[in-house]
Amino acid sequence: MNPLDSDFRFRRDIVDSYDEELELELEDRPFDLHGHEIALTEEERQGRRTYFRELLRMQGELVKLQDWVVANGHKMVVLFEGRDAAGKGGVIKRITQRLNPRVCRVVALPAPNDRERTQWYFQRYATHLPAAGEMVLFDRSWYNRAGVERVMGFCSDDQYEEFFRSVPEFERMLKRSGIQLLKYWFSISDEEQHSRFLSRIHDPLKQWKLSPMDLESRRRWEDYTRAKEVMLDRTHIPEAPWWVVPADDKKKARLNCIDHLLNQVPYGEVPHDEVALPARVRNEDYERHPVPSTMLVPQRY
Repeated sequence: MNPLDSDFRFRRDIVDSYDEELELELEDRPFDLHGHEIALTEEERQGRRTYFRELLRMQGELVKLQDWVVANGHKMVVLFEGRDAAGKGGVIKRITQRLNPRVCRVVALPAPNDRERTQWYFQRYATHLPAAGEMVLFDRSWYNRAGVERVMGFCSDDQYEEFFRSVPEFERMLKRSGIQLLKYWFSISDEEQHSRFLSRIHDPLKQWKLSPMDLESRRRWEDYTRAKEVMLDRTHIPEAPWWVVPADDKKKARLNCIDHLLNQVPYGEVPHDEVALPARVRNEDYERHPVPSTMLVPQRY
């Protein structure tokens, strides 16, 4: 292979990696109430260019953060909470997109099963906490008890009050054990949630995101608001404060959250030995066998 071929392939790999981000952006296609895609203005196009430039820069910083976490044996937990359609999943995708899943992993637990309902409430979350050199992102967390479980009647008043007695001490224990805990609440307006739910209804690529629980949360907007206000008031402690992310603008919310997260960790660039690609060993008696045609995936593209 000559140098020109190598350069071409290198540049093609970079473009392919950017295409991954463009594919994710399909989630943000704007639709009107009739399900028709809305054309972007020049100002909106410029905003997208700025967004991509800043996002890619921050993702580079996240890679540095990841290296620092591993090198220093740091333990980090980040909680993402907020209303349905608030954008938690979107920011988690952008944070993890270019990171090693063995270092930075996402925990999104389903509803507890019969056995888990009999456990200590924090037990099923504790098993996912990080070891040294790991980051864990919770897409919803133990704060389910203060939100959906409270509003939907899935816990008793005694269980609800016990949660508020226990959670500050639980989080202080995490800090004393050497775990850094960040808690983000993604805040959206009534009108914005309404719009995003309509978008999910009209977009077949998003309809899987709608569940009966999501639709019920729309009806109980005020109940969730009251539950959120109580939760923030009773669990905003110095050792683990809440950080509220205004999220009516998805892209700004992602950039602001990632920027804030990066500024909460005293990371720095970790020196690495220069990587040298070893020469491939070639044996004259080796001959690569062709793959049987019956095993090949049809080449339709």
